[in-house]
Amino acid sequence: MPTAQDLMSRDVVTIDGSATVADAIQKMKDQEVRCLIVERRSPDDAYGIVTQRDICYKVIAYGKDPEAVAVHEIMSKPLVVVNKDLDIRHVARLMANQGLSRAPVIFEGRVQGIVSVSDILNAV
Repeated sequence: MPTAQDLMSRDVVTIDGSATVADAIQKMKDQEVRCLIVERRSPDDAYGIVTQRDICYKVIAYGKDPEAVAVHEIMSKPLVVVNKDLDIRHVARLMANQGLSRAPVIFEGRVQGIVSVSDILNAV
């Protein structure tokens, strides 16, 4: 059975929490991704994540100016992460229980990839 490490996308795109939502939107468009990992402020800090859904539901839906809202104001933090050696059945179960469509894979102290629902479906 494949593991999270076997399935994960290794092209992780990051952004600083102090960047504007407009910066995040542009980065998502340029990199053709649906989420960005928010960088840690220090080695002891947790990673965050900002998704297209966060931007739509927390900024656009309320008529807020993406140039005036910082990423850290709308991101999710701390992240639910998966172990690189976790079997895809367990990854799928964790994501289902937490209502997630993607989960970062962290090892060696940093984000190494992201597993999405699409990655799991493509592996079946």
